[in-house]
Amino acid sequence: MMVTSRCPHCAARRPLPASYLLALLLAWTPAGVAQAFGLEEVSIKAAALATQPYRPPEKIPKFLREIDYDALRDIRYKPEFTLWRAPGMHFDVQFFHPGMVYEHAVKIHYLDREGVHEVPFSVERFDYGPRARHLRHRIPPDLGYAGFRIYYPLNDPGVQDEVIAFLGASYFRAVPKGGRYGLSARGLAIDTALEGGEEFPEFREFWIERPRKDSSYIRIYALLDSPSVTGAYRFTVFPGDPTRVYVKLRLYPRKKIRELGIAPLTSMFFYGENTPRPAGQWRPEVHDSDGLMLIDGTGERIWRPLVNGPRLRLALFGLKDPRGFGLLQRDRDFRSYEDLETRMELRPSAWVVPRGSWGKGHVKLVEIPTRNEFNDNVVAYWTSGEPVEPGQRLEYAYRVEWYGRPVNPDANARVANTWVGLGGAGKRTHFVLDFAGQALDALDDGAPVSPVVSGGANVKITDVAATRNDVTGGWRISFAVKPVDEGPIELRAYLQRGQQAISETWSYYLEAEDQ
Repeated sequence: MMVTSRCPHCAARRPLPASYLLALLLAWTPAGVAQAFGLEEVSIKAAALATQPYRPPEKIPKFLREIDYDALRDIRYKPEFTLWRAPGMHFDVQFFHPGMVYEHAVKIHYLDREGVHEVPFSVERFDYGPRARHLRHRIPPDLGYAGFRIYYPLNDPGVQDEVIAFLGASYFRAVPKGGRYGLSARGLAIDTALEGGEEFPEFREFWIERPRKDSSYIRIYALLDSPSVTGAYRFTVFPGDPTRVYVKLRLYPRKKIRELGIAPLTSMFFYGENTPRPAGQWRPEVHDSDGLMLIDGTGERIWRPLVNGPRLRLALFGLKDPRGFGLLQRDRDFRSYEDLETRMELRPSAWVVPRGSWGKGHVKLVEIPTRNEFNDNVVAYWTSGEPVEPGQRLEYAYRVEWYGRPVNPDANARVANTWVGLGGAGKRTHFVLDFAGQALDALDDGAPVSPVVSGGANVKITDVAATRNDVTGGWRISFAVKPVDEGPIELRAYLQRGQQAISETWSYYLEAEDQ
């Protein structure tokens, strides 16, 4: 829900609704935890900070900013200093050492029945390996931490697995049961891909609430700061399949913001089945996510495959009260990647579910060209499209679900594959789309399934056909497009039975140089 005002985890009785039980759970503070600290207290700090001039965080010493990846990786937190390691406690917390790109330390506290406690820094808490041993004697005693990670018995009751990490700017990322790290979420996006450059807000301070024994969730508070806005955040993390992170935030703008991005997701797409394989690359596909999915207020589900093009691409999907959006890794077949190290088929999908009414706006997709797999080059977020003025208070609530399996399976079929044949005879581009799902499983070969393919006035669409895929059990749409002029082409396609759509809508943007 967004509010704007002037001045940022007994059968005999009728069961209570699940939504009511969840509300009670999220509002409840575990016994033994200080009652005098919560989102309101962080909001007070954020509101006060917004009235003051912005002060950039102090940087760590230069020699730490100049170390390389191998040296930073060789600095490891000692397990014996894990926070709350105790019998019956499901959650453990460890901390990251600053260095390299993580050039600011953040304040980290924990909350318990005694109150608020700062987590002290000490070099004794870290093991400085061979590549970093020479640094140990130079580390300031009050250096601080770059961030933290939380452990939980996600896959095996006797093994603590890393389930979520907060590290760098406002980034955080989580894993579901059986999954690995992949894409990231961010607390906020400001002026992404706009002229003048993007602003990256940072979490400057954290408070980690000590969960009670046997608790299935953990709660974290954070204070955000940037030149344009401050913010108060509450994260409630339920590890599982999927891992769910409930987010509530309040923002306090310092100055006018052209575009505010809510619930941003950041991922990597180098190349996939729908794009040419770069020279020298042997793996079939390389990506952490292969498409954007969104569901609008009417229930229509749209799938946009990702592209790594020659220049920056922006796409806006107008929605009113979106039901959800996310960057997904749909292809779960190891043979699509053949990478024994990265195991990209295990990378999670992240799905954002708004809570309350967000009104009119759009999901913005930003695709940045990249020549390697080491940079996140895809961003997706919700924005109202309206500028934000200083003196406003903005409040949003949503959850981010991290999946290692299909997201939101329903009766409608989903796009399973997109293949593109570029530069064909007569300047025609050929498309082959595979659909799969419950709506198609029970259909026989003679079922009255028809394809619906559309484009703008600047394209001619030919050879449209829908065929039963006897191998997968799904259906396949094939067609060709020929441009009428030199402009870009926006395409849509779906399957219908009679007059009823039985699949999600496939959406694709074809640049002039791709035709």
